[in-house]
Amino acid sequence: MKRFIIFIVCCTWLFPQEVDSVKTKSPMKAALYGTMFPGAGQVYNGRWFKTVMILSLEAASIYQWSLNGDIYKNYESGNYDLRKHRYLEKRNKYAWWAVFIYVYGILDAVVDAHLNPFKSVMAENIESQEKEREEK
Repeated sequence: MKRFIIFIVCCTWLFPQEVDSVKTKSPMKAALYGTMFPGAGQVYNGRWFKTVMILSLEAASIYQWSLNGDIYKNYESGNYDLRKHRYLEKRNKYAWWAVFIYVYGILDAVVDAHLNPFKSVMAENIESQEKEREEK
């Protein structure tokens, strides 16, 4: 029995199965990369334009959050157009946008990983595959 198990294990190393095209991208890996750094899940999926958009939106919202927070802290020392409370509201709004963009990046990476093989699957000619099966 032990020899049979060793034989099976050796055969799996000698004759590995082909990689299934449906499992080329892991949604779990995409989610993990997305949580480590905004846009990293899109890099994993090869979506460069989305990476640039998420990074730039995240950077802009963090910049505005910081800017409005500084204005709120130093309101008395400057001449500003809005009331002090309005800068507090804007700071909070941009903090929520930063969180929203971060979570959106994670969810988008997971969905892209799930839909990765969609174009190749949809490009296959089903009729020719059915004819080949019928001929066999």
